Amino acid sequence: MVKQISAKEAAAMIKPGSRLAIGGFLAVGAPESIIDAIVEAGTKDLHMIVIASDWEDRGVGKLVVAHAIKSAQVSHLGTNRTIQAQMNSGEIEIELVPQGTLMERVRCFGAGLGAVLTPTGLGTVVQEGKEVLSINGKEYILEPAIESDFALVHAWKADKMGNLIFRKTARNSNPIMAMAGKITIAEADEIVEIGDLDPELIACPGIFVDYLVKSSEVTNG
Repeated sequence: MVKQISAKEAAAMIKPGSRLAIGGFLAVGAPESIIDAIVEAGTKDLHMIVIASDWEDRGVGKLVVAHAIKSAQVSHLGTNRTIQAQMNSGEIEIELVPQGTLMERVRCFGAGLGAVLTPTGLGTVVQEGKEVLSINGKEYILEPAIESDFALVHAWKADKMGNLIFRKTARNSNPIMAMAGKITIAEADEIVEIGDLDPELIACPGIFVDYLVKSSEVTNG
């Protein structure tokens, strides 16, 4: 069984400089209770790996508003004016990564691989400073795996072994993020006994999960 802890205890594990792979997309499937606890703890200088920066009052956007984020690898900034302003002022260092490439680079780290080859971004700013390899006459950008210290994900249901079920589109990036954390903390709306989950619905096996947090509110994840 994985250890069940509070959101406050989860936040206390995260120190300045930590690299956080956070599940969710536009706050759907975001671990809101853990995010709120990090904001409350006042932890700064964090690096986040996310699909989107969400909104100022939802999802990882709350970390941005709290000036907790020093740098980020992200695909979508369009709904969060605060992160746009912080990027333009130089407060946050941003690497914009095509969404499919971002998730594959995260998955590579979780799978113990060093990099992925992709044609996405050839001839654009995405290619700048990166090695390009030619294989069978076709060019690919060598994109390194993205390392994370912690993965923070949100499930609809979890059992006490850490097996996770996600609700509808809240599945999004959560299973891949979960497998990539050196330490994975899963927030769940409901935590049930071992054997209560339908194995056919489990999208993330408990082998990837180290800690469980009971969500303080039932959300959409």
